[in-house]
Amino acid sequence: MSLFGGSPLAGRVALVTGASRGIGKGCALELAAAGAAVYVTGRTTGPGQHLLPGTVGATASEIAAAGGIATAVACDHRDDAAVRAVFDQIAGEQGRLDVLVNNAFAIPDELTAMLPFWEVPISNWDDMMDVGTRSAYVASVLAAPVMIGQGDGLIANISSSGAAEYAWHVAYGVGKCALDRMTADCARELGGTGVSMVSVWPGFVRTERIDAAVESGVELPASLDVAAAESPRFTGRAVAALAIDGDRSRHTGKAVSARDVADAYGFTDIDGRLPAGPLRDRTG
Repeated sequence: MSLFGGSPLAGRVALVTGASRGIGKGCALELAAAGAAVYVTGRTTGPGQHLLPGTVGATASEIAAAGGIATAVACDHRDDAAVRAVFDQIAGEQGRLDVLVNNAFAIPDELTAMLPFWEVPISNWDDMMDVGTRSAYVASVLAAPVMIGQGDGLIANISSSGAAEYAWHVAYGVGKCALDRMTADCARELGGTGVSMVSVWPGFVRTERIDAAVESGVELPASLDVAAAESPRFTGRAVAALAIDGDRSRHTGKAVSARDVADAYGFTDIDGRLPAGPLRDRTG
């Protein structure tokens, strides 16, 4: 059952990119709990393909086990043709798309190493710009005509307070800043169509990657309290709240933190806590 009561998104269709694990998985679980039929994409389809646990099939199976509806689709979001095939599949099977969560992101191993930009591979830039900023743009280009035709829809871009202040890595911050600029400018062009686009900033999230880093002895900044971190589902609850709200257009074009959304809509994390909110330079 949804945190928000009943199944307020019953009959709606959502696509969450990069949902094998982490925040994407959290978004998929919460949208499904609210009643949406959820498509989840990712590159990890079988055990052993990634150092971290999680596959798109496992996410879909977890949703189904909880009574929800989910379809796993293998997709490399660097491949535009593969992305277009996902949208064609949804169109053929559902005939609509109500929520797009642009979460797919390529995280280089060096992200948590806290190294200066001149000591990391230049390829880090391409990794985070191609699967992150560019992939969100491509998926939005494909989702917009469908949603405009319906006169309603939500595109949620999973961004970061790294868009406004230092977090993790130079290329990381540049990519998130560009994503928030995309949100603002796309929302301007979507004005009057009924389609909203919002950037959502998680705080410090306890993902499988963070757990693996802690277990392997990686020293995170002292200001990052793993015990107090958000669960991946907290951002999912923020996205679900926005999707449910018929007056969500008041947020369009803006970057909002998951914590601010929680304050506005009255929900908590899965353990009943209200997390601290955006990173606010806690990775510096």
